[in-house]
Amino acid sequence: MNYFEYRDGEMVVENKKISDIADSVGTPFYLYSSASLAYQYNQFKEAFGDIDLLICYAVKANTNQAVIKTFADLGAGADVVSEGEMRRALKAGIPASKIVYSGVAKTVQEMTYALEQGIFQFNVESEPELYQLSQVADNLGKTANITFRVNPDVDAKTHAKISTGKSENKFGVPWKNVRALCADAAKLPGIKLVGLDLHIGSQITELDPFEEAFTRVCDLVEVLREDGHDLTRLDLGGGLGIPYEGDDFPPLPREYAEMVKRVTNHLGCKIIIEPGRFLVGNAGVLVSKVVYVKKGEERKFLIIDAAMNDLVRPSMYDAYHGIDPIKESDQERTLYDVVGPVCETGDTFATNRLIEPMESGDLLAIRSVGAYGAVMSGTYNTRKLIPEVLVNNDEFAVVRPRPSYDDIIGLDQLPPWLSK
Repeated sequence: MNYFEYRDGEMVVENKKISDIADSVGTPFYLYSSASLAYQYNQFKEAFGDIDLLICYAVKANTNQAVIKTFADLGAGADVVSEGEMRRALKAGIPASKIVYSGVAKTVQEMTYALEQGIFQFNVESEPELYQLSQVADNLGKTANITFRVNPDVDAKTHAKISTGKSENKFGVPWKNVRALCADAAKLPGIKLVGLDLHIGSQITELDPFEEAFTRVCDLVEVLREDGHDLTRLDLGGGLGIPYEGDDFPPLPREYAEMVKRVTNHLGCKIIIEPGRFLVGNAGVLVSKVVYVKKGEERKFLIIDAAMNDLVRPSMYDAYHGIDPIKESDQERTLYDVVGPVCETGDTFATNRLIEPMESGDLLAIRSVGAYGAVMSGTYNTRKLIPEVLVNNDEFAVVRPRPSYDDIIGLDQLPPWLSK
């Protein structure tokens, strides 16, 4: 469901005019819809029905406290990949008993903090990590519930930079090593093997790769149970995509859930899923203002006040994002390159994109940026991080303010020999 729509020729979010928010906050800024966040979460929850399920929001997709708190209030757990993300989840109200710790390079400090909080489980990704976690847990007199993240060597059919389930990827335990590693884990102090985990990638737009991977891992659970391991949890990761372009819609949560239940129900395991992009991606837009309309020899450019440091996905992944004016027009659309002010040719959001004619001062929305937008932003060219705004019906609040230049420059400290 789209909560960013046109009414009387002007784009609104829920029941709030975006132009009114822009007048108050200034551009550029990220804008999120509370109703969209709740709708996406409830789609998953309702699709799985009454099975034993834990939905852990993948915090890396959008780490804003207001977003995490929205999911916490809906009953979500969290999937985290750092101590910082865990601290964010805890502060937003998600209990440690609903937090799953993923990531390939967990440090002793991070393991210690997570164990002291009483984390739900660690998704262990390598043999060295297993032995390090055993030592840390044993020294603390605690037991770490673990799953092994299995690399099923399945092609997720997604962008190479967000594919994580092939044998050449850095993630997970190699398929051929799992049985031996489980046998080792059973003998280690401070370790309790409770299940298996997998995550084959992000922005997956068809069910076949999921089903292939899940089937392989379910078969492995049965083998490991025959080996004597009491496996009660199956963490299926995330990865379900969202529509970025046109009418190419990925599977719905209902279709995904039906497949999961068909493949896994015979095991009687608790199912854990870790959606991120699906929950937040289409819940956000980036609102920007046209600074100049520039005519080149063969192209027309919309130069806007947002830049690649604010939204890096088009530059990093050649990602497509819909771009629409805040105010509709009945004029014939024209071709533009939409670019930002950063001194890089890669500071381009769209090339030869058909958009309604726009002028200096007009507002536009870059769509589907709720995931991997603000979290990947930076201050290149000493540009201010842009605000994040959350709307709830006809109300809005700035949930991350725009810093001042003094805030940014003040992070630097001169050494003693330059301070005289």
